[in-house]
Order: sequence, then structure tokens, then C-alpha cells
Amino acid sequence: MLIDEFDYQLPEELIAQEPPANRGESRMLVLDPAAGTMEIVPFSRFPEYLNPGDVIAINDTKVIRARLFARKDTGAKIEIFLLGLSDAEKCNGNLWQCFMKPGKRVQVGMKLKMLLRDGVTLSDEYTVRLVSKDVETGVCVVEFSGAETMQILHDCGHLPLPPYIKRPDEESDSERYQTVYAEIPGAVAAPTAGLHFTERTFAELKEKGVDTAHLTLHVGAGTFKPVEETEVEKHHMHTERFFFSDAAAEKLNAAKKNGKRVLAVGTTSLRTLESCVDDNGFFTPQDGETGIYIYPPYKIKSADMLLTNFHLPKSTLLMLVSAFAGMDPIRKAYAMAIQEKMRFFSYGDCMLILNKVN
Repeated sequence: MLIDEFDYQLPEELIAQEPPANRGESRMLVLDPAAGTMEIVPFSRFPEYLNPGDVIAINDTKVIRARLFARKDTGAKIEIFLLGLSDAEKCNGNLWQCFMKPGKRVQVGMKLKMLLRDGVTLSDEYTVRLVSKDVETGVCVVEFSGAETMQILHDCGHLPLPPYIKRPDEESDSERYQTVYAEIPGAVAAPTAGLHFTERTFAELKEKGVDTAHLTLHVGAGTFKPVEETEVEKHHMHTERFFFSDAAAEKLNAAKKNGKRVLAVGTTSLRTLESCVDDNGFFTPQDGETGIYIYPPYKIKSADMLLTNFHLPKSTLLMLVSAFAGMDPIRKAYAMAIQEKMRFFSYGDCMLILNKVN
């Protein structure tokens, strides 16, 4: 299968640069692949599409302030982008994997002073030292000093907005680029389908008898890695750390046994569920890494419905939703979204897929 089959032309002005004025005030394209129908409604109607006993699976990872800046003794400015906890077995305490830019200016053993969040003031306490560098991959290991890493990130770090958002991060992003249920720090990108949810959404779901299962997948920097292979099958998928608890497995298995539906909120939740489900559609708790790569004609076993934002052309996430809903329905849905000037990507609108194709 060729990667060009997942290409489409998107007017640049449809790439959302800011979140909606109020959380949850977004539009939702409701796609029913089986019936071949589509409609656009306010996201506030999301609970209407669920029934008592259904369970939604949400990813409670929390985005860390993964983009930092430091200065050499010469005054040269260096950008540090942490790779999150997806490589946790290689990170210990204040040792972290990262990319450094420009990497050629930093040698192993060199110590840099951290810049505070204002981008001007050098910290008197916080430093970072380059421990090692992989010349092939560009991945570095650095050691922070002066405080615990999370304190340094709080004082010096910036939220790592995606590269298609062409502006610096602002204080408001600290709230809006996190879900209201974000709990476990470790992601370097938000599970964006969850950004639409408000406390009111959850109250309405609870009142309707819809349950919620928490899982954790720390979204890594690989989520933005472009597919460079011409043939889809040759692409090497990145891995991400996840945790899927006994409690989550029990809730989802009970729903399956009772003939109720499972809805995955976002592609990260779906990737986690697919990594923990057996051929009969039942779940086993796990704690580990997943490199699951989902593209047509992959058969989805875990979820019956999917809520997801719109994804970049030629991306693995667009392949995933195409496996869920079918390539032709997704093409038609994206064409409608563009025609109706819906907002795309992380801060944009969303799509609710009511059933899977296989």
C-alpha cells in the first residue's frame, strides 16, 4: 500500500493555531461508516451518542514542559527537547534522553546554565550536563543539577506545542494543552481528542450511566515523526510507554460481557487498548511499551467507537482511523470537514466514528 493513498490537500488557514475561546466549544463530525452518513454537530452533543452501560476509555497522561533552553559559557543558546518517559528504562532520576539543537555546538561533558521561562534570565542554580550523544540518531543523555527535574521543568520549561502551531507557547497553553483529567506526567504531546472534554461533559455522561476507564500512554516525540517510506508496510513505528490497570480491564471486560460498547477517546487510547486485547475482544492489564502499528486492513478488536481529532496527511494516525472506519469513509469525511471549514489538528475540531468497518 502506498503512502500517497493517505494524502490530502489542506488549506493552511484551517490549521488551528489557538484553542476555541472556551473548552468544549468545538464542532464534531459524526461519521457512521456502516450507514454511509455524516453530519456536523456541536461537541456538546457527544453524550447523546452513548447509552447506559457503555464505557469510554481516556488517556490520563499529562504533558510535561519538555522544551527548555540553556546557554554555553560563550553565550550561545541551545534548545533541549526532552523525549518524555517513553524511554524510561534509560532514564534515571535527573538523567534524561533528549534532542539538543544545534547539537554540534555541545560536546560530551559540557555543562550549560539553564534559562528561566522568560527566555532571558540565567538560573543561578540550575545546570545541565551532556552525558552522552548518539551521532547516528542525535539522541543525547543529559543530567540536570540544582533541583529535581520536575522543579527545573516548572521553572524553565515550555509546553512543547506541535510544529504546525506557528507561535510560542503562552501561559494559557498550560491549561488548554492539557486535558481536564490529565494526571500522570510524562507526555511530550497532548492526547488531543480529550481536550474537548469539560467537567460538565463527564457529569452528563455519569448521569446517563456511561462509565469511564482510565489508562495511561505517554505520547512521545515520535508521534510527529513523518512517514518517509513510500510503502506503508516498510515504516518503522516508534514505541511509547503505557500502563493499563486491573480496574480498567475489569470495567471494559464487564461492558463487553454485557453487550455494551467501548469508545476510545483518541488514537493513543485506541493504541493502548489494541495492545492489551485478545482475539475475542477481552482485555488483560499490562505495564510496558507498545509499538503497535495500525493501518488498513488491520482488524480493530478492542473498541466499537472512536473519538478523534483530524490528523496530518500521510501520518500513521490517519492510517489508524482509516483502519477503524474504512479508507473511503475517511476520505469523504475529511473532504466534508475541509468544505465546511472545520478546524484541524491539536487545537481543532473532532470526529466521532460510530462504528468500525470490520
